[in-house]
Amino acid sequence: MINKKKISNLTKDRRSFLKLTTTSMAALGSAFAIWPFIDSMNPSADVLALSVKEFDLSNIEEGSSKTVKWRGKPVFIKHRTKKEIDEAREVNLSELKDPEKDEDRVQKPEWLIVVGVCSHLGCIPLGQKTSDAKGEFNGWFCPCHGSHYDSSGRVRKGPAPKNLQVPKYKFINKNKIQIG
Repeated sequence: MINKKKISNLTKDRRSFLKLTTTSMAALGSAFAIWPFIDSMNPSADVLALSVKEFDLSNIEEGSSKTVKWRGKPVFIKHRTKKEIDEAREVNLSELKDPEKDEDRVQKPEWLIVVGVCSHLGCIPLGQKTSDAKGEFNGWFCPCHGSHYDSSGRVRKGPAPKNLQVPKYKFINKNKIQIG
């Protein structure tokens, strides 16, 4: 005698298995079909080559700055004096809008490397030239909306919500860095 209940359960189990297998294969097939489109959105080799650049530091005297271009943005390279380093390290972090220790923003205390774009509306702050206004904290000043940055690139006053961004960089040797 055939047990109808047992056959019904086997049919349900088989149907569930077929649905699961079909759905899995459809998802896998879709992923393989979409992958070339997603992969085409990655930057090309020539763009990636531009994303990493080397810069010579030997011609930047202590107390002066240099502006270089990286990924279409200005990057401020500042050879800081002992006084600037001390001022940056003595700041009470509770006074900062975007608290960051100076030690966390630099690899070598004498070299500060930041993207020179104000975090408020993307202006370029003044302070790279000796004749530029450096703001109240001896760093950079954004004249468009009045943001002041200190000698560590941290926002101290004005509408800017974040510090000047520190790009990914490494020292290749004593006088050369690689950004990107």
